[in-house]
Amino acid sequence: MCKRKSLFLIIAAASLLLFTTPSHSFSMTGDEVAMAVEKARRGFKDSESKLVMTLINASGAKSLREMASKMLEKPEGSQTDGDMSIITFLSPADIKGTGLLTHEKLDREDDQWLYLPALRRVKRIASKNKSGSFMGSEFAYEDISSQSVEKYTYSKAAGEETVNGIPCYRYERYPKSKYSGYTKQIVWANKKNFTTIKTDYFDRKKELLKTAVFSDYKKIKGIWRVGKIYMKNLQNKKETILVWEADDIQGGLKKRDFKKRMLSRQ
Repeated sequence: MCKRKSLFLIIAAASLLLFTTPSHSFSMTGDEVAMAVEKARRGFKDSESKLVMTLINASGAKSLREMASKMLEKPEGSQTDGDMSIITFLSPADIKGTGLLTHEKLDREDDQWLYLPALRRVKRIASKNKSGSFMGSEFAYEDISSQSVEKYTYSKAAGEETVNGIPCYRYERYPKSKYSGYTKQIVWANKKNFTTIKTDYFDRKKELLKTAVFSDYKKIKGIWRVGKIYMKNLQNKKETILVWEADDIQGGLKKRDFKKRMLSRQ
């Protein structure tokens, strides 16, 4: 009887220890959260979108730009090739037809080309210029790339914070590229579905440069898709808002649709 009672006490003590262990003992690491975020956005295969970009200067004056975007998801299991994308400006008239082609690379710098219709030529974007402003917006050329998980290293531990009423995991990521305009980024991901909610970008002086807020998510064919990105530059006080007016996935685009010659045909 005493042995049974002792066994019962041991089991009870073990159970108490298990259920009173602080929750942080089971928290995710930074790279684990990053992998979950990557998984949540994958499976779209390809996409075609219509977007409106609003530029807001430090005085509050606004200008609008309409864009079309196409994207091809990276080959499954690839260790070198990432996503491919083409962004084409539809308006205003002075930049209509301007296009950016990006071939994301997982093991080196991305390949990017800019098509300038006035000159009727394609200009390669040098890797050292990837931190430059994309068409006058607060998005850099490197922000336009897909930012696959392989292109960063991550903080060991992920914290937990609430952003705009949404419980989130908070983690840091550090660009591997020596040409990046950022020393680190702090990312907040929704704990429920691992969509990105907010990102802080720190410049080469390790000072906070800008903040992006991601919202208006919706599921399209089972895949989470962002509907709006609000980017605010905290140093120059300028803002850029990117809104998806139309978005569709799995339309059957192929690798041949993302050749350099396609820039002038959009």
